[in-house]
Amino acid sequence: MTTYILALAGFGALVLLTAWLPLLLRQLPLSLPICCVGIGAALSSVPSFADAVPHPQQHIHLIERLAEFVVIISLMGAGLKLDRRIGWRRWIVTWRLLGIAMPLTILALVLLGSVLLGLGLAAAVLLAAALAPTDPVLASDVQVGPPQQGQEDEMRFALTSEAGLNDGLAFPFVHLAIALATAGGFGAWEFGEWLTIAVVWKISVGIAVGALLGRSMGWLTFHLPIPAKLSRTGDGFVALGITCLTYALVELAHGYGFIGVFVAAVALRSAQHTHAYHDKMHSYAEELERLLMMMLLVGFGAALLGGGLLQELSWQSLAYAGLALLVVRPLCGWLSLLGSRRPISERGVISFFGIRGLGTIYYLAYGMSHATFETPGQLWTTASVTILLSVLLHGTTVTPVLRFLDRRSGRDTESAQLGLQLPT
Repeated sequence: MTTYILALAGFGALVLLTAWLPLLLRQLPLSLPICCVGIGAALSSVPSFADAVPHPQQHIHLIERLAEFVVIISLMGAGLKLDRRIGWRRWIVTWRLLGIAMPLTILALVLLGSVLLGLGLAAAVLLAAALAPTDPVLASDVQVGPPQQGQEDEMRFALTSEAGLNDGLAFPFVHLAIALATAGGFGAWEFGEWLTIAVVWKISVGIAVGALLGRSMGWLTFHLPIPAKLSRTGDGFVALGITCLTYALVELAHGYGFIGVFVAAVALRSAQHTHAYHDKMHSYAEELERLLMMMLLVGFGAALLGGGLLQELSWQSLAYAGLALLVVRPLCGWLSLLGSRRPISERGVISFFGIRGLGTIYYLAYGMSHATFETPGQLWTTASVTILLSVLLHGTTVTPVLRFLDRRSGRDTESAQLGLQLPT
């Protein structure tokens, strides 16, 4: 009974912090994820609490599902907030990041894992695939604002749309790692099967089914006869229903649910582009995402010490994390944007703020629940220290950097975020 009461009190405090901390941190060079990880780490210093914190590997399926759920909620919110309609030219920076930066990042991280960490090919590919995508959950500080709020500059749009799509596009490489770990050999036939199914089929199904469901949900929400359309309910949790239904149906069709959810959100938004109900659904998705994110990051912070996530920490893991965040992602992002005619400051921000987070935890848990990889402890430690450094590095720099660039370009995104009238 005492444990239950304490857990209830802790959950209540966490809910209040979820609402209060973003307002408190708005003027500080800190982020909500930093505070969450710090709270978890502080709790793990309490002996009775530390003893109860397990290593994620001991509950691999639970960790996989929890991270999966918060990522799909984040993907729905990211898709709903995009004002810009999809198109080749309008999204050209996004396509460059997905088609050039991401494959280059995976290749570089595979080489780095093999040389620096001494990993076999399967483990190196899994770690690279888990760390390659930018995180839609922790990247909220560099994303566009709510629908129709005028906060869609090229930097924020590129990072939002990239985070929405590259989580799903990392999946083929996770499947490649699983195939390498389970197959007796990996020849031309196995490669062709992987390319046909894991790349072409599953991506195509995710896009097609996601678009179909998004348009269908858009009709039900906005275009049914007036008494029956979903938008008349005024309930933001409709976004949760659409998210879960889309993800499940895409997965049942053997596609990538992450891609399906984001594409469905973009298609839903385009069904009635300027309707105020989009803001209602986005607000609900954002609040739920923030609460779930705080819960998982507090657990992550506790597992860093109490759960032994950093137990196998070495200089090689630290070097890998530092190079991944400070060299590999910025360099690959910069190369992908050559010739894009964007200002140097924008290219620098887009290339640097490749935030790693809960998506990495999901992919690592997914891979390890489907195959046996060498040195799982080293993989968890390296991924965890990369996430930790990303949370600290990007969390402390994003506010001053973007605020400086906003002032220089004449944008007042801070006032828009606070719901204030822009000065005239």
